[in-house]
Amino acid sequence: MDFDRIKEKLNILADAAKYDVSCSSSGSKRKNSNKGLGDSSGMGICHSYTQDGRCVSLLKILLTNHCIFDCAYCVTRKSNDIKRAAFKVQEVVDLTISFYRRNYIEGLFLSSGIFKSPDHTMERLIQVAKKLRKEENFNGYIHLKSIPGASDELMREAGLYADRLSVNIEIPTKSGLKLLAPDKKHEDFMKPMKKVKDEIIQYKQESKLIKSTPKYAPAGQSTQMIVGATGESDRDIMYSSAFFYKNYNMKRVYYSGYVPISTDPRLPAIGTQVPMLRENRLYQTDWLMRFYGFDIRELLNDSFQHLDMEVDPKLSWALRNRHLFPLDINMADKQLLLRVPGIGLKSTNKIVQARKYRKLNWQHLQKIGIAINRAKYFITCDSREKELKDLTSEQLKQVIIKTSQSKFRKELSPQLSLF
Repeated sequence: MDFDRIKEKLNILADAAKYDVSCSSSGSKRKNSNKGLGDSSGMGICHSYTQDGRCVSLLKILLTNHCIFDCAYCVTRKSNDIKRAAFKVQEVVDLTISFYRRNYIEGLFLSSGIFKSPDHTMERLIQVAKKLRKEENFNGYIHLKSIPGASDELMREAGLYADRLSVNIEIPTKSGLKLLAPDKKHEDFMKPMKKVKDEIIQYKQESKLIKSTPKYAPAGQSTQMIVGATGESDRDIMYSSAFFYKNYNMKRVYYSGYVPISTDPRLPAIGTQVPMLRENRLYQTDWLMRFYGFDIRELLNDSFQHLDMEVDPKLSWALRNRHLFPLDINMADKQLLLRVPGIGLKSTNKIVQARKYRKLNWQHLQKIGIAINRAKYFITCDSREKELKDLTSEQLKQVIIKTSQSKFRKELSPQLSLF
């Protein structure tokens, strides 16, 4: 094996993979002082989180950055003048096992540019996973990217070797996809998603009858959308997410702020700020949909198409629905408590348990861990102390902002807050 060439490929293809955030990744700085193959220098190692909260390290690379498509938003598009590289199937297998034995990683996240055809690319990805499972007896985590347009037969086989499958929808709307990737068809993204969904349902049904039924994509499937490349509103993006959660049983939808990489007039200019705050607000909205019982139409609709960048979406909703508050913390239903700004899932469960034994006051709530500085304007408790409830929603919003801290505070300049 030519270690210098392998290392060069690793640098190229790990760097190209960094734009895919659907493995909950963050860079690793682990280095090998012996100047061996395992010197990742942050290249190719990402972190993902299991259902029970454990952090696992993954080798995150592309099989190749050659691509037959010319998507305007993609750094690996065929018209882009970049250094190209491609791994052989066995090279990815050897890399994965070598990194695993050095305790650098616990699994593999493998994506690819589309070369020759979707089926040809998908076959190569499956070969990597199959060799790891069958020949190397590798039982670590494997996440394979589903290639849009790949056949049902290949998607069936991929799920037998991968823990999770994902096909990135890339642009949230059909019109946006047509504008920036005219060679791609929206239905090509939907087809593998539907196949994976159907296979997972079939596996769950068969496994109830036959315990030896081979597992199929036990970690489910996910997708990713690019935010800010086109003119979609937050409502458009989140309605698309709600559609995928409902119709394709997605485990996660990821949101990736567009990083300007092209002078294409259809895209934001190079130097335009990456919409990190907007990305954060979309994740918060996603969380409210999945865990807090919110219908997306409550958070975003025709009258409110963009998320408030100054406050989180739960607080924004509460300020627009002041007529529902204040809630009596000692009497309110659990689902209503979840809608109170400053009260999270764990705090809600603690409140429900604690109030069985006594009425709760501000001191109790503070010990439970709720964010008193915002929750106090939306609840009452066993206390004579009263908070100002006669402020307008805009006045209350400014009061809360002044007493809150945010890592995005620098992005919210005084000029921005005027509009």
